[in-house]
Amino acid sequence: MSSTLVRGETVVESPKALTLDMKFEIVVIPVSDVDRAKRFYGGLGWRLDADFASGDDYRVIQFTPPGSGCSVIFGKNVTPAAPGSARGLYLIVSDIEAARKELLGRGAEISEVFHDAGGIYAGPDESYLFGRVRVSGLDPEHRSYRSFASFSDPDGNGWLLQEITARLPGRVDANITTFTSSTDLAAALRRASAAHGEHEARTGGQRDENWPDWYAAYMVAEQAGKPLPS
Repeated sequence: MSSTLVRGETVVESPKALTLDMKFEIVVIPVSDVDRAKRFYGGLGWRLDADFASGDDYRVIQFTPPGSGCSVIFGKNVTPAAPGSARGLYLIVSDIEAARKELLGRGAEISEVFHDAGGIYAGPDESYLFGRVRVSGLDPEHRSYRSFASFSDPDGNGWLLQEITARLPGRVDANITTFTSSTDLAAALRRASAAHGEHEARTGGQRDENWPDWYAAYMVAEQAGKPLPS
């Protein structure tokens, strides 16, 4: 039996661990024009994994976003869902402004960066779940999980960029630290560098010869959602 305690945005659980991995691999998105969708997702720089057809009645295409362990598939007779009905598909990034700039450079029509209005609701909001009101700009405190940008594919399937630089406690294995791309690693190093500069200032401004150890401890704690070194 498991118990769940919710405090604000933090969910603490104590479930029994499964003995087998269950890796979430595929999201199916419904499209009306397969070749148009293929051009769109290829234009975003996503990796084309497969384009398979069986006669005239079946075709499946698979793309994987950079650094993602999960892929999307679409095609002909792949899903009965209405084209454009997939909404709130999250793409996690470590630097939302840089990610938005890159997508704009690739021709995507993407919103300005926004954050929510602290739990205020005002009906459905395109590509943003729960009808939360959008407030222009980054989250003022630059907190993880709070800054977004949105875009849609040609059919209207809605995608959300969400900036996450530090995971909530329990979200990742505290004993494993991984980075899915050199971009994510570089961003983590920059955050560690900025925090270490503040650390040196607090300790008298002397150069810290053990800065690699401090960086490593900071990056591991940040990803695991543990208290950060100061």
